[in-house]
Amino acid sequence: MIEIWHNPRCSKSRQTLALLEENGIEPKVRLYLNDTPSAEEIRSVLTLLSAKPADIMRTKDALFKELELKVDASDAILIDAMTKHAALIERPIVIVNNKAAMGRPPESVLDIL
Repeated sequence: MIEIWHNPRCSKSRQTLALLEENGIEPKVRLYLNDTPSAEEIRSVLTLLSAKPADIMRTKDALFKELELKVDASDAILIDAMTKHAALIERPIVIVNNKAAMGRPPESVLDIL
């Protein structure tokens, strides 16, 4: 199964979804702003991406600054912030079996298909 953490208001997210569909893939579309990933799901994606929490966060977003978050904060603090404020999660993220990729640029998700 292929899943995309999608925000339809984001151009990169729309482009990534369109790219998947152009390649004959109908992913499960998770509107993560409405269906916020749990801390466990975020940790799982981080493992698949070999990434740190700040790597999948919108660190330049006003909300990141408003919450007084720092990129070098503990993993627990950053993951907790993402579970409480899904808008902090960078999008899109595509998950395929035991692989994941950020859709920035959209073509980067093709490597895991």
